[in-house]
Amino acid sequence: MTRSYRIGQIVPSSNITMETEIPAMLQARQLIRPERFTFHSSRMRMKHVNKDELAAMDKESDRCALELSDARVDVLGYACLVAIMAMGPGYHRQSQQRLTQVTRDNEALAPVITSAGALVDALHVMGAKKIALVAPYMKPLTELVVDYIQREGIEVKQWRALEIADNLAVARHDPANLPGIVADMTLTDVDVVVLSACVQMPSLPAVAKVEAQTGKPVITAAIATTYALLKALELEPVVPGAGALLSGAW
Repeated sequence: MTRSYRIGQIVPSSNITMETEIPAMLQARQLIRPERFTFHSSRMRMKHVNKDELAAMDKESDRCALELSDARVDVLGYACLVAIMAMGPGYHRQSQQRLTQVTRDNEALAPVITSAGALVDALHVMGAKKIALVAPYMKPLTELVVDYIQREGIEVKQWRALEIADNLAVARHDPANLPGIVADMTLTDVDVVVLSACVQMPSLPAVAKVEAQTGKPVITAAIATTYALLKALELEPVVPGAGALLSGAW
């Protein structure tokens, strides 16, 4: 009998990419593995990517975890990297622990992963010591993301902030622009390229091209989140066409 898994996603209200790229990857996996997936979301209000709105939004994550646990999802993914990283160093651990407890208290225990924690963990899995990073955020928020990652023991050698404040505008950013952005970065000492440090900025169509262009492994927040979801479900983290991390090498 083929097992079906329910994927719960805690999503900013203006995010339209998380529910596109992660299902696309897991549906691609269905072509090569027997497991099947359904997708279920609960939304936290957020329109503009600034620290105040992010903090207010994060307070709604407990409600979202409760709602999704009512659906008896098998795993929950918190789909906003910068919201977690803007709350201070190491906050992804606190968030994951608290939201998992919400599901436990609702008698529907399910593991919770965050895109922030997933990206950090993926970089460690890949043995990355030095990275390059592209983010859509304004510079002050991007600097918070850079600092957060560096406090996790990974040096950010190069980074670019695209300075897009409106979250819907982030979703409209053309992934075809990303190879050109990366081409202007110095990658000599870099182990891994983080093509999108944001689950709202589309990037999946550009991953293979940037890997070929740079000769470096390329990951995104969405790819790292998909890897973490599969690991939490104790499934093989393999997805065709989704870059080095999901190639089966790790």
